Amino acid sequence: MSHFSCEDEALLQSMLRQLLQSVKEKITGAPSVECAEEILLHLEETDENFHNYEFVKYLRQYICNTLGSVIEEETEKCTSAQNQGEGSGYDTLVQHVTKKTRESKEYREMMHSLKNVMMVVVESLINKFEEDQMRNKEMHRKTKKEQHSAYYTDNCSDSDSSFNQSYTFMNQEQLQLLVERLDPAQPKEVRQEAMQTLCSAPPSDVLNCESWSNLRKHLTMCLSDPDSTFSDKILRFYAKTFSSSPLNMTREIYTSLAKHLELYFLSGENCVSTISDGIDITNPEIIRLLKKVRLLNEYQREVPSFWIRHPEKYMEEIVESTLSLLSVKREQRHLVCPTLLDPVYFLALLDIKAVWFKKWVHANYSRTVVLRLLEKKYKSLINASVQQCVYYFESCESAVATSTVNVLPQQYSSNNQKTFYSGKELQYIYFVHSLCLLGRLLIYKQGRNLFPVQLENRKDFVSLTDLLVLFIRFIYCSPTCLTTTLTVHTGNYSPAILVTEVLQILCDRTECATECLYTNTVIDALLHPIHNLLNGKEMYINCPETSLIHIADILARIAAVEDGLSLLLYGGNMNTAKKDSLTAAHTIVQFTKKLLDENISVLSGTEMLPALKGAFIFVCRQMYGTCEGLQVLIPYGLHESIADAWKKASSLSERIPTPVPGTDSISSGNQESQNIMVWEETLLDDLLNFAATPKGLLLLQNTGALNECVTFMFSRFSKKLQVSGCERFGYGVMVTQMAATSPGAVALQRSGFIKALITELWAVLECGRDDLRVTHPSSTPVDPIDRSCQKSFLALVNLLSYPAIYELIGDQEIPNKPEYSLREVPTNVTDVIDRLIILNSDAKIHSLFNYEQSHIFGLRLLSVLCCDLDTLLLLESQYKLSEVLLNAQKENIIETSEGPGNFIIDGLSVERNHILVRINLTGGPAERILPQRVLNKGTDPYPWSMFSSYPLPRCYLSEAPRKADFRQDSDLNKLLAFLKNPDKQLVWIENCRKQFCKIMKAKPDVISGTILSELIEKFVLHLSENPSECYFSTEEYEADDANVKNESLSSVQQLGIKMTVRYGKYLNLLKDGAENDLCLVLMHCDKFLKQQQTTVKSSLRCLQEGYAGYDWFASSVFLIMSGERGKTLTFLQQFSSLLISAFLWLRRLHVSVHLPIDTAESGIHPIYFCSAHYIEMLLKAELPLVFSAFCMSGFTPSQICQQWLAQCFWNYLDWSEICHYIATCIFLGPDYQIYMCISVFKHLQQDILQHTQTQDLQVFLKEEALHRFRVSDYLEYMGSLEATYRPELLRDMRNIRMQSA
Repeated sequence: MSHFSCEDEALLQSMLRQLLQSVKEKITGAPSVECAEEILLHLEETDENFHNYEFVKYLRQYICNTLGSVIEEETEKCTSAQNQGEGSGYDTLVQHVTKKTRESKEYREMMHSLKNVMMVVVESLINKFEEDQMRNKEMHRKTKKEQHSAYYTDNCSDSDSSFNQSYTFMNQEQLQLLVERLDPAQPKEVRQEAMQTLCSAPPSDVLNCESWSNLRKHLTMCLSDPDSTFSDKILRFYAKTFSSSPLNMTREIYTSLAKHLELYFLSGENCVSTISDGIDITNPEIIRLLKKVRLLNEYQREVPSFWIRHPEKYMEEIVESTLSLLSVKREQRHLVCPTLLDPVYFLALLDIKAVWFKKWVHANYSRTVVLRLLEKKYKSLINASVQQCVYYFESCESAVATSTVNVLPQQYSSNNQKTFYSGKELQYIYFVHSLCLLGRLLIYKQGRNLFPVQLENRKDFVSLTDLLVLFIRFIYCSPTCLTTTLTVHTGNYSPAILVTEVLQILCDRTECATECLYTNTVIDALLHPIHNLLNGKEMYINCPETSLIHIADILARIAAVEDGLSLLLYGGNMNTAKKDSLTAAHTIVQFTKKLLDENISVLSGTEMLPALKGAFIFVCRQMYGTCEGLQVLIPYGLHESIADAWKKASSLSERIPTPVPGTDSISSGNQESQNIMVWEETLLDDLLNFAATPKGLLLLQNTGALNECVTFMFSRFSKKLQVSGCERFGYGVMVTQMAATSPGAVALQRSGFIKALITELWAVLECGRDDLRVTHPSSTPVDPIDRSCQKSFLALVNLLSYPAIYELIGDQEIPNKPEYSLREVPTNVTDVIDRLIILNSDAKIHSLFNYEQSHIFGLRLLSVLCCDLDTLLLLESQYKLSEVLLNAQKENIIETSEGPGNFIIDGLSVERNHILVRINLTGGPAERILPQRVLNKGTDPYPWSMFSSYPLPRCYLSEAPRKADFRQDSDLNKLLAFLKNPDKQLVWIENCRKQFCKIMKAKPDVISGTILSELIEKFVLHLSENPSECYFSTEEYEADDANVKNESLSSVQQLGIKMTVRYGKYLNLLKDGAENDLCLVLMHCDKFLKQQQTTVKSSLRCLQEGYAGYDWFASSVFLIMSGERGKTLTFLQQFSSLLISAFLWLRRLHVSVHLPIDTAESGIHPIYFCSAHYIEMLLKAELPLVFSAFCMSGFTPSQICQQWLAQCFWNYLDWSEICHYIATCIFLGPDYQIYMCISVFKHLQQDILQHTQTQDLQVFLKEEALHRFRVSDYLEYMGSLEATYRPELLRDMRNIRMQSA
């Protein structure tokens, strides 16, 4: 291009013009110049015709001619180097050649030449463009008036998009001339023409011009021009700039506009309306002002979405100019007009809920700046907002005092546009804006740090708590705002609703709630109207039902969080000695009971009364759904009140006539019946939530509504509905809680829950999903329990506790059909056992699509079930479980010509082998060896011995523990001396307990064998002789063997005796003949305890016959006494008079006369509704992580603890630790049973958390023994629990007995 001629220039101009015309639409559609440049830079990627443009062809040819030789030379060099084995250091040849070419001299010369040529071409194009513009000047002048009439007339300063207008490109000289013409000293016509030109110029060119600072001054001055034409055009230019320019440019426009408004409000010449005069939005001056404020506000709302991409100083300029404007103080212009409207009134009119502030503080990037400036320079804005809230509240109070409560905006018809706002309306609008701003401010720590604040003409500071109390008083002291049309705003602006929304947000944020709401002052403010209603005091409450519902909503959210619940229950004082004081919980439940009894005259008979009742019951529900909350609420009998209300609603709903098709029903009657049904379901739901705790489940059973509640739960469960707005873990915990009791299990079966669960299991295990289109075969499961079946497996484990098993399969034979249809789906637990566990026929095997997977599922389930020894004995007695498994193992032996060969090692034989060892060996973690379920790599994949007949191979038996003689121990001798010589009863008992603890902590192994039996024998003897220690009255019983000759033992008891004797012989505690002695002991116990039983009427299987399970405690005492029948019976008779017998000896209180009749008929044992209840309560307080793990898993501590305690920790602890557990509870008190379980959970904490993650917590707790747990190691910890909880626990344990009149 060194010989560049005029013809070449014309040619290039033509090519360039063609290119620009082709991409004109893309460029003009760009929101900014930068975007237009970006489009051109990526044109090759976006335009398929890119390489067909003449200009592109010309450039490509020019580059080839100039750099072709350089490229060829570099290519040859690179190829040569690669052939010689030298790497170029680049991934490809192209990269290397490109780099070398761009570094060459020819390339630099070409770029320099090309740049010079193109500058000439572009300059020529611009000059021609300017000539065209001058020719069209006259046409612009003619159309000026038409364009003016088409300008914005709809109260919106930025309604016309800059994207729809053409741009006039201007150079610096033209822009300088434009600035001069906009000088206020110029004639009006000149300035109008200049403004027209400015509006058609690209904002980026204007903002980047050298005279921008002068131009900005002129524009700001023009905004104050009396002629609205100027301000409208400038606002149009500003709006166009805001929508099409980056922040670094628009911030200057924004700050200048904000500064103009600030000066406007401070100026004495532009005096706006006073507050008392109101605002007439048809006033031209007000219209101009609102346009400016609206443009400002709309930019405020949009700018947070992109200011993070720019330097912080830009954002800070915008924030500071805004806060400076809004902080214009009245005292700054008190000489001018002290009652003028502040800028914030106009902003509130346009953005009543302070959306701009919400967006500004949403992100930490901008929130930090906003709150820092508020704290350091503009705290007056916060003060003014608080002042406005105080002023409005005082106006409400004065209105109430004068019986003129109309302080809210008047209601207007939505058909007529509102044109005037009175002073009261403006004050209210500003109040709403202030309330929303302060509510958003309280969410953040830095915002709360701005308090306390000092208000005008007040000595006292307003603290954070003061502000919250003020907000709460708005709920019940301020009038209700009806649906009011505030210009373009919609929605409810009632103070009660607005405050409730603010408090709801605070409740949902833990840190905010802790700092703001969890104080006695705030709770007292919420309860203030409730106290007055309870005490019959008169006070003004506007719309009391609505206000109280709002209060109930906030209280429910507070009660749903642990810290808030503690505050309501204990008043912020966790000292147990002071828990009996009247707290918020007592007030709430008293008020709820009065509501249910309709004993509050102000509220009786209102349409919203059911909703109000439901709201306060829901608050109570958050409390009685927890163990600690239920303890506080029990004395009020709320469950009975709710049950009575439900029965009443149920009777009303039964009278509702059945709708007849084709007839017109009366809408009011139809609505009334619908309301009754909704109210009935609400009450059922509230009753159902008593089942969240063990004691609550007993209360629910006593109401007689358990079956209906479970049916209701199943209907919601089937629809996959949420439990409640405050519940996060679904119905899993409730189902597990119910399944731990006999009536709960029966209710689950009647509701169809168990059938649905088993049907779903069969679908995923055998059938697959019906709605899943099969496009490829499903993969073979790798895990024994496939992930698709895991949920159903855990649900069955949760469901099948021993009380449930006994009710669901007791005395039921399995079908054992000769043929099973492939479409035959199990519907109950017996079917599951028949189809998945006891596969003793070819018909059952052939009925399964996935035989091995399904059978392993059944065997794994069986393994978990058999960990409960009562369940094991029941299955063995009914279905000969061992025999079935041994026969299956026998069929798994390879038959050879020489006879039986080796076992076939597969998943089924390994699982059966594990179960056979588990169910035939009794002992703790160190007393038995269980085979693993996994196969090893190598030549010997399964080193464990398999067997198909008894006895078990010796490899599974641990070495029996050796007896040791500790008779010479001084501490032990001291304890024995105490026991032999009892003096003052209380002192003696305390001395014995201290000495026992000393021995247990220092030398726990001493307490074993005959020493243990002697210790507990003498201690129980002395306690039973002391009337103050005898909790139960017992009749004399003579243990004559002739009296029990006609007695018989069930098959379950017989199997239990064999297991006990086998275990006792392994421990070297029993001799031959012990089996007969144990039979006599159990028969005598049955006869002795039957004398203290009452007659109950119940359909529960567990209450129709004798005690459902085996007597593990009596068997444990028999072993402790080394099989001595007489000593065992004497001990048990004496022991039965003590309180501890109710909790250690489960057989003791079976349908006992010592229990209230409704408790005896419930089939729920005190070990569940008392011990397990307190275990859950203490677990939540002492080990919150473990408690949360149970909640997330859907399992309950009460169920596993009931299993541990019912079988006296057999198979979970070694015999020595079982003895220590029994001795500790006897010596130290029944509450130590609870502390023992808490200690076990503390010991297992890390394992529990880990298995919660792997989603097999319940399987782990049921199958695994308590490895390395020693009672003595945790005795000190149990002592600390006793110091904190004993008074409450012992008081409740003593309350299980029927009280005499």
